Amino acid sequence: MRPERSAIATRPASSVHVPQMCDLLNEIIEIGGTTALETPFDHDTLARAYLSGEDHISCFVALDEAGDVAGFQALLRHDGLPQGWADIATFARVRPKLPGVGAALFAATRGFARATGIIAINATIRADNTGGLSYYEKMGFEIYAVEKGRPLRDGTPVDRISKKCVTEA
Repeated sequence: MRPERSAIATRPASSVHVPQMCDLLNEIIEIGGTTALETPFDHDTLARAYLSGEDHISCFVALDEAGDVAGFQALLRHDGLPQGWADIATFARVRPKLPGVGAALFAATRGFARATGIIAINATIRADNTGGLSYYEKMGFEIYAVEKGRPLRDGTPVDRISKKCVTEA
């Protein structure tokens, strides 16, 4: 028998969530291997990147039963994408993990995308990020492009896999 899942609330992210979002993302960056981001964020930089910058479209947080941020997901503008597309970024808390965070976030994000006329969502994932590749596949994303050997800051070449999800029902 499976243990009962905790309730996960999703809502638009706001400035009150920024400190926990920043801690969550910086821990992921520090661990390495699951994000293309390599430089830690301060509160102002994170807020500009995901809540208020010119590329910002939306950002949702997933909150655990205590009201703490268990993950966040943003839709962003990206000049390299076709008209009507958005880029997605998803980050889930490492400790303690909360099963279902990614699915809850994507339900909110996809609903927002549909309601605002976004026709497709792009996810570009490092090829060595097996968890991220699996997550986006479970959410219905399909591979449409691969960028070979894009170097990390230390010069290590890592492929980037681009997946898309059409937002229409």
